[in-house]
Amino acid sequence: MKRKASESAPKDVICSMPDIVITNILDRLPIQDAVRTSILSSNWRFKWTMLSQLVFDENFYTYLENTKYEKNYGRIISRLLLHLKGVITKFVLFVVEQTYPILDDEDIANWILFLSGKGIENLRISKLIGPPFKLPAHLFSCLELKHMELHSCCFDPPASFHGFPHLLSLRLWNVQYESTKFGQFFTQCPVLEILNIGFNFSPSKVKLAEIAKLKNLKVLYLLLSSLEKSMIKSSIGIFELMGFLPKLQELRLNFLLCKCFTEDGATKRSPTTFPCLETLELSHIDLGSGIMLSFAFEIITRSPNLQTLRITAGKQDVDLPPAICSPEVDYSTTGLLQLRSVEFMCCKASEDEVCLIKYLLTSSPFLKVVVISSSNSRVAPDEQLVFAKKLLKLHRASPVAEICFF
Repeated sequence: MKRKASESAPKDVICSMPDIVITNILDRLPIQDAVRTSILSSNWRFKWTMLSQLVFDENFYTYLENTKYEKNYGRIISRLLLHLKGVITKFVLFVVEQTYPILDDEDIANWILFLSGKGIENLRISKLIGPPFKLPAHLFSCLELKHMELHSCCFDPPASFHGFPHLLSLRLWNVQYESTKFGQFFTQCPVLEILNIGFNFSPSKVKLAEIAKLKNLKVLYLLLSSLEKSMIKSSIGIFELMGFLPKLQELRLNFLLCKCFTEDGATKRSPTTFPCLETLELSHIDLGSGIMLSFAFEIITRSPNLQTLRITAGKQDVDLPPAICSPEVDYSTTGLLQLRSVEFMCCKASEDEVCLIKYLLTSSPFLKVVVISSSNSRVAPDEQLVFAKKLLKLHRASPVAEICFF
């Protein structure tokens, strides 16, 4: 007996999958492609309304531009949000320059108000140039937030705000904080593991003592010019801070526009070690200064399990005492390091840099590669040649490590 055609027809395997699986598939597509699935069949007409992760980035704007709908950018986002059914766990808004006349603070406020009732966990709002967005008080009712990144925004938490209890990562860059208690904003996040503080324009600067309260911190990026000036007169302040962060695994310090570390502070030695630190990045640090060179050496030797080191050389705005293999740095007093990878960028081709590189080579038996670049440091060709010859001689310092110079 022949089966009926309806019984023998192949099943729509994808449509028969649980909603959570379909949502996971849709979330991995660009938004415009996820919405397009509505034309696949009648069963798929409204599947896209189960989206839980929304990324409005440069690609989304380019798509609208190609379809001549870029002037409706804000309205399209608003209408799309109103069609979504369930929770929205992720919202990313990357504002390109072309959308500045289209979007305003009211658009952002309405979207955040909508998201505050949708269980938002991951929020990123980025605006690279132009006047900052003013974020509404509704932001501070998003208590399920786990990750937040704000670029070029201004905000002021209400008096009733007592922190984000679940926040794991916080990145702030070019933010304006209207209150004088900027540091209290992130110290009220008890489980915070990642903190990134770039330029900020708040009435008060960040205090190291406030960062020291974050006992669960694992990754810290600090633009030192964002700290109170009294906090960065001495390198001891940085060492003391690290002593209060027992779980710190990754530290990135940026010395750009920073007038810091006096001679008196640099001569003091810190007994603290940092056994959990595995990655260290020092940006715009002037290794031609004895104080800075001593600080770099000190923090490296106090990190017995350090595996990755990145140094980008720079020049301080103030005149600091020259190093010339500073007597403050005694390369013979330390033990072996655990370094696997070292990068020196924008080198000045100085003798101090050669001394530090030689020390790292001789003290790091597991070091595999040292990448050195002087291409962006305006070093004259003849000086680069002399520097390259000195580096060639350093091959003897380590039988294992490879030196890559460009």
